[in-house]
Amino acid sequence: MKKIAASLILLATLFSCKENLTAPKQEKINYAVFGDSISVDGAISEARMLEKYQSLKEGDTVEVVFKSKIVDVCQKKGCWMNLALNEKESSFVKFKDYAFFVPLNAAEKEVVVKGKAFVSIESVDELKHYAKDAGKSQAAIDSITKPESTYGFMADGVLIKK
Repeated sequence: MKKIAASLILLATLFSCKENLTAPKQEKINYAVFGDSISVDGAISEARMLEKYQSLKEGDTVEVVFKSKIVDVCQKKGCWMNLALNEKESSFVKFKDYAFFVPLNAAEKEVVVKGKAFVSIESVDELKHYAKDAGKSQAAIDSITKPESTYGFMADGVLIKK
């Protein structure tokens, strides 16, 4: 009887300590928060975001959360950033009410943003201003001669992977 009791206790101990090997392990990712506190739950990929942009007309907006990689950041204050949508396209992100900025060294980091996506026409003066803020050469700035349609984004909150 003692052997049976000892065996049951041993089995109970083993099973209570055993990890659930069937459940996938979720990696806890640490993010720095800028602006509103947001969740990564339901965030779409940059490819899916590009599809949404391509369905918008100037003046349309869509509320969305998406993940991407930071291409570049305003080098004066961190008051805007460009996020990759694919190899050629990017989304120009500003921050709601100019209420927060991101670190100047955030380029190449993974990011999650929540806010409103839209398509807009940027003037030559605005494009030159942004090129100057990005630290582009004077030749690159001078080469801007016509307005461009851009994929814009007004972010309420930003999460940058640490």
